[in-house]
Parts: sequence; structure tokens; C-alpha cells
Amino acid sequence: MSTAENFYKSGEPIADAKAPSGPIEDRWTTRKFEARLVNPANKRKRTVIVVGTGLAGGSAGATLAELGYNVVQFCFQDSPRRAHSIAAQGGINAAKNYRGDGDSVHRLFYDTVKGGDFRSRESNVHRLAEISNEIIDQCVAQGVPFAREYGGLLDNRSFGGTQVSRTFYARGQTGQQLLLGAYQALLRQMDAGRIELHARHEMLDLVVAGGRARGVVVRDLVTGEIKTYTADAVVLATGGYGNVFFLSTNAKGSNVTASWRAHKKGALFANPCYTQIHPTCIPVSGDHQSKLTLMSESLRNDGRVWVPKKGGDSRAPGDIPDDERDYYLERIYPSFGNLVPRDIASRAAKNVCDEGRGVGPGGLGVYLDFADAIDRMGRPAVEAKYGNLFEMYERITGENPYEVPMRIYPAVHYTMGGLWVDYDLQATIPGLFVAGEANFSDHGANRLGASALMQGLADGYFVLPNTVGDYLAGAPFGEVPAEAVDEAEAGVRAQIDRLLSIDGDRTVDSFHRELGHIMWEYCGMERTEEGLRKALDLIPALREEFWQRVRVPGDGEGLNQSLEKAGRVADFFELAELMCVDALHRGESCGGHFRAESRTEDGEALRDDDNFAYVGAWEWAGAGALPILHKEALEFEYVKPSQRSYK
Repeated sequence: MSTAENFYKSGEPIADAKAPSGPIEDRWTTRKFEARLVNPANKRKRTVIVVGTGLAGGSAGATLAELGYNVVQFCFQDSPRRAHSIAAQGGINAAKNYRGDGDSVHRLFYDTVKGGDFRSRESNVHRLAEISNEIIDQCVAQGVPFAREYGGLLDNRSFGGTQVSRTFYARGQTGQQLLLGAYQALLRQMDAGRIELHARHEMLDLVVAGGRARGVVVRDLVTGEIKTYTADAVVLATGGYGNVFFLSTNAKGSNVTASWRAHKKGALFANPCYTQIHPTCIPVSGDHQSKLTLMSESLRNDGRVWVPKKGGDSRAPGDIPDDERDYYLERIYPSFGNLVPRDIASRAAKNVCDEGRGVGPGGLGVYLDFADAIDRMGRPAVEAKYGNLFEMYERITGENPYEVPMRIYPAVHYTMGGLWVDYDLQATIPGLFVAGEANFSDHGANRLGASALMQGLADGYFVLPNTVGDYLAGAPFGEVPAEAVDEAEAGVRAQIDRLLSIDGDRTVDSFHRELGHIMWEYCGMERTEEGLRKALDLIPALREEFWQRVRVPGDGEGLNQSLEKAGRVADFFELAELMCVDALHRGESCGGHFRAESRTEDGEALRDDDNFAYVGAWEWAGAGALPILHKEALEFEYVKPSQRSYK
């Protein structure tokens, strides 16, 4: 396999200097004890900027304010409640072991490291597993209405990649209920005067002074005003970058701009090629679509996935006898069946569709069938568990899933890559902390279902309040020089002026859609060296055309959603190129990154631990310059890497 070295330069190795040594179960306790403290009087003198109000940002802002810090918080939505965390449906993991089915902190740790295909840090993952139980207690205390069993205990269900029931849920709206818990905590602190909230504001640059993150430049999306806010530390909790593919399960507003602008100011970007493809999405129905809709992975608890055994079978699903159906996940992976991890289930669906056995328009779909569950449990029980999801599916497709199977197909959902952070969740720019999906730290090459909510709340409620305090114990850092603010604002204004001055003949969406097609085709579920090299020819050419032909109507002096989108798509172009370089250089298959050249004899992902057991952390070297790769070696003391098997 040829190399990708002509697309990047190699830099010095990087290490996580904050991770404690010693027994893994003691490391987080050790780090908290070693962290410096800020006395209450000094907390009132410190200001922290938090960008984002989802589960990670909302919990971080509320908790930091509760501790006594002054918090200035931003979101581009009209309300913190509209953060994309609200869309999470299925549940949140924790090792409470209420079922008595063998779960434990260590098993959650083990499943998460294995599920990430041994490309995550053991220390971070163990901390996440430890904190998981505290999260549930916190949310129950806030009044989050988790489902309960008859005896009063919180109920659990299973998710992919595990053989225990550890997922806590609130019907199919877990993210919404958890977000409301964080939101009410935010409101409490706003009322107390410790949080200053700015909705409808988008971060467009990071202010760096004296080598430290000291503020953000934002645009008021209603008035168009460019403003700068300064602070002693900055927390980015701005979500993932799945919308680089145009069609994804992410909200249309989700973007990479805040993280990417920080990257261009010196924050390393880690593992950008690690994209999660979710197996249970409503299939694409035509070129008119602007996004995709996810059906919760929790449906795989009781739904059975199948396709006809023979290609081209156009009969209605109810007319296909059971012995002419291929329940392929149960056949290939008998130990886990329909609950294999997302990357495994997604590739399996692609394979049967590539064989010509897919269902629905274009043959790009498989059935998710609840007939057996309805027979076994009764329709009322199924309605109690999944009723709102079934209703959503029927509204979108016009098909009643109580009577006919759902049709599903994989789609881009979550991104495991993000800004590189150390054990304290601090980026390579001192004073810049990154939480939730915006950082890379916990999921390796593949995220287990129901772990995103766990990570976001762990980071916000429990990790950052300790580690940000340790950093702020060294404050104050002096006034922010005016020239640092002026430089950042000038860069923002220059890009806005440039976008508005092109006056071309193509819409922003047309460029975004074309970029997304390139990314899905060549850097999607399956990547090849040939395809990635082609993408690395196509993306720069399309980016150049964007800067010559894009049309952004209106001006910058008020509400202008075309201008908002144009800035985000400009960043997606640069990110897309780095994603393809990262995917090309990583000549192995692992988790959501599947290289066709690196597979086992039976077609499963084949890792190369000898050459790729590291985090790839990329440095921005300037426009037109090759990115610089820094490697953080991964060490495994407690979960030894092995060929991942769910059979």
C-alpha cells in the first residue's frame, strides 16, 4: 500500500502530560486531589466563556456558575433548548447494574475501549465509566423522568456493542429530557446573575493573547454586529462536524466553524477521519432532501433486521415467508445479533444492498421488523416503549410500522474526531477547553450507542469544574491587549467582506451538496486509496470554484442566513480535505474508518496495531501549506488489543 506522505508533513510526537499514573481506578481521584483550588472570593473575579448550550455546554456553564465563576455563554439558536442534544433519542449509558446482569464500571470501560476498536485512551474511558453512575444520580435529582420498572427502579435497555442492559432512557426523547435538566440549571444561574447568555450569536474566531485563549469574536445573527468578549478561559462545546457530508442526521445548523477557527489559531485537530455511520436512518428519498432522520438505535432491541434471501425480490414484506428472509445480523453475529455495534451493522447493511438484496427505492434499504415483538409483547407494550418513534416514522414515510416493517439504511451521524485535548480536556492552546462531541477524547474509532450523552454530561458536570479550576488558579493573566482583539476582529470582517463581494452565480447549498457527495462517495462507509486520492483532487478544485462563483445575497448588516451558511461551508471545505488526508494516511481499518485494502478473510475490519496505534493530531500550517501530523502513542495496560469479534 503506497503512502500519503506527499499530502502532509510529520511533526514531533505529542503526549498527554496531565494523565496521572498508578492504578487506573485511582487516576481520576488522584487528578482531582492534585488540582489546584480557587477560593470563593477569587472565583467571583474569574470569567469563563462557554460556547454552546447542549448537554456538554449547558452542564458546564451551569456547574461553573454554581461554583461561583462568572460565565458568559453563547449559542446560535434562539434558545439553549434548541441545541442538537435535544435530538438524541435512545438513552444514556451508566454502570448501575440495576438488572444484576453482570455489569460494572470495569465492564463499561472494557466495552467502550473495545467498541472504539482500541483507538481511545484507557485513562479517559475509565474516568467516563466511573462518572457514569454520578450522572444518573445528578439527572434524577434534577427531575429527569427516566423510565421506571414496576418496582420503582429506573429501567434499562440494551444498546449495540454490549451484552448487558445499561442504557437509561425516557421513551424516545432522552436527549430532550436531559437537556431540559441542564437548561433549568442554566436558568437558575441566569436568575442568580452568574450567567450572561447570548442567544443567536455565532462564534467566528478565538482570541489568543500571550499564547492563551482569552476570548471569542462573535456575530450577532440578528443585527450582524461583530463583537468580542474576553475572559480568563474559553470552553468550546459546539458539537460535531457530520454536516461536512451535507446529508446527515445532524441539525442543519450544526457546523465545525468554532472548532475549525480554533484549529487555525493553534489547536490541534485529532482523528478527523473517524466518522460514525448510524445503521438505523430513514433512507434517502430523493435529491430534494436537505437532511436525514435517525430512528433510535433502541429499536434494535426488539426489531429484527432482514432482507430477502434472493436479490430482486419485489414482493411486499408480509408476503415473503420467514424461510425466504435473511436475518443477516443474527446469522453472521449470533452472540450479539441485532445489537452489534453501529459500524458493524452499517457495513453489513451496505454489503447486502451491494449484493442486490436491498429493499425500497433504489434498493438502498433493509427491513427493521417488529412483528415478532408485537406478537411476543403485545402492541400496547411496544407502544409504551417506542410509540413516539413509530409515530415519527409514519409521519415521514406514510407507512405504519405496526403493520409493515420500517425501512432503514446507514447515514452519517456522529464524529469521533475533534480538537485534541489532554486529560484535563484542555487543547494545545492553554486556557481553551473542549467538551462533548467537539473533542476527540473518549470514543476512539467508533462510538457505542448511548455514550454521547454520557460523555457530554460527564465533561460538563464533573470533569471541567475540576480542571478549569486548576487552570484558573494561575489567573489572573492580565488585560487582553487591544491588538489581539483588533487582529481577530479584522480577520472575521475580512472573510465576511470577501464572501459578500464575490457575487457569483451558484448558491451556497449547491456547493455544500456537491462537497457532501464527494465525501460520502470517497470518505464514507468504505474508503480506498484510489478514492481518497481522487477526493483530494476534487475538493481543492471545488473549493477554488466556491471562492470564485458563490453567491451570497444581502449584506452583513443584519439577518443573513446565506452569509452564515457560506462561512460554515468555507470551513467544511478545509476540514474535508484534512479528513481525506487523515483517512489516506491511516492505512488500516478500525471502527468507523474502513479501508477496503485492510480487511480480514471474512471481510471484517483489520487493524494494524504495529503501525497505527496512535492518535493522529494535525497542526494547521497555514493556507496552502501541508498539514503537520503529530502522533500520540496509545498504550493499553488493562484492555489488550485483540481482533474485535461480535460473533
